[in-house]
Amino acid sequence: MKPEIVISSRDLERLEGLLFSPAARNRSDLNGLRDELERAVVREPDEMPVDVITMNSRARFREQPSGREYELTLVYPGDVEQGSAKVSVFSPAGSALLGLSVGQAIDWKTDDGRSIHLEVLEVRQPEAAGH
Repeated sequence: MKPEIVISSRDLERLEGLLFSPAARNRSDLNGLRDELERAVVREPDEMPVDVITMNSRARFREQPSGREYELTLVYPGDVEQGSAKVSVFSPAGSALLGLSVGQAIDWKTDDGRSIHLEVLEVRQPEAAGH
C-alpha cells in the first residue's frame, strides 16, 4: 500500500501543465506521476505541512538496510543538473518522492536495478520558507 501524500495546489497546477504539454501528453512513462497526482490530498501553499516534500524541497533520507544517509532535491525536469543531488519529478523515483512526509518510507529502484528502502528524515521546503 502506498503512503498518503499531500501536494500544494501550486505544484499540482504546474505539474498538470507540464503533463498536458505536447511534449509530455502521450508519454506513458509519466503515468506513475499522473497516478500520484490523482490520489494526492491537495492543499493551498500556505496550508502545506512543513514536513512534506514539495517541488524544490531538499530532503534527507536514510537507506535501509545500509543506514546510509543522503540528501536529494526534487526539481522540475529542466532543472536537473548532471552529477547533482537533484532528481526530476518526471523520473519514477522523483514522482514517488512528491508529497511524502517525514517518517514515511518508499521502496526505490536504483539505476542499476537494485531495490532500496528509503525513509524520509528531514524536509526543507520552499513553502515553509515563504517562497
